[in-house]
Amino acid sequence: MSAAAHATALAAAAALALAAAMPARAADSAVILVYPRIANGPVNSTVTAAQFDAHIKELQSGPYKIMKLGDIVDALKQGRALPQRVVALTFDSGDRALQRTVWPKLKAANMPMAVFIGADRPGNRTDHLGWEQLSEMASGGVEIGITGPSGISLAAMPVERVKTELARAIKKMQQELGRAPRFLAYPQGEFTASTIAAVAEAGIEAAFGEHSGAAHKSLGMLTLPRFLLSQTYGDMDRFRIVADALALPIKDLVPADPRVTRPNPPTLGFTVDPPLGGLDQLNCFAAGQGRATVEVLGEARVEVRLLGELPAGRARVNCTMPGPEGRWRWLGIPFLVQ
Repeated sequence: MSAAAHATALAAAAALALAAAMPARAADSAVILVYPRIANGPVNSTVTAAQFDAHIKELQSGPYKIMKLGDIVDALKQGRALPQRVVALTFDSGDRALQRTVWPKLKAANMPMAVFIGADRPGNRTDHLGWEQLSEMASGGVEIGITGPSGISLAAMPVERVKTELARAIKKMQQELGRAPRFLAYPQGEFTASTIAAVAEAGIEAAFGEHSGAAHKSLGMLTLPRFLLSQTYGDMDRFRIVADALALPIKDLVPADPRVTRPNPPTLGFTVDPPLGGLDQLNCFAAGQGRATVEVLGEARVEVRLLGELPAGRARVNCTMPGPEGRWRWLGIPFLVQ
């Protein structure tokens, strides 16, 4: 080996040793997964037991850090760093199978979980968790949050009723579990500006939708995204992509209110903050339309031109771009078209 080649090899070895000694890079976003229900059968709003077992195996064997939802929320709120590839597991069902099968599997895997329930639902059906079961799970470290009454969309209610229902749910959980809920999952993932204001007034610390994307403080603590999993969207290829996702941090989102009346399609734009390289590779896809036209103004302002009207009801625009280490930055923008 020549002297030059030997020097090059030594330099490479030193660089590898230094990299090995350095601590893992910190992250400022986290992936939050939501399972509506774990059950076998043809219903697409469920994830099969086999799919769920495969997800657990992947999370155990992959480079992921499973954390409590509350610890992730605290870090995001306070601007503290998170480990790379942080994942939280949440469940929007009061199904007794959560206690019988899901919770034992996650305990065996040393993975925390959070459950969102309607405060009027526990025990009102034989297949729903009662307050006794929920109390046992809470004592065992499961985080319990609330949804709306019987899964009714809060966005469909007059704002005064939203306030009344939230107050009732919070009081009921305080009575039954000895603690007020910190978190809320919007039923059906639907919310508007007035819904968000009512949730904030109720003292909820963090609220979650069903729009895709990695959670980041810039997205708003009361409008945090979660990746919804189902039989169709629960295959391992997609699971690995979403579990590995990074946030696309933004500010100055237009429109500020997810409710869309007229004009439809809405004017859509946001500023990537901090600015990121590679915005020329950003692609946005609208519900029922496919790829939208994306224009980058300056170094960070993004304008998305939709091809036509968004369909009535829930709609979404997903924007993705390549990130470091083969990962994807992912931003989901939800709409409620009325």
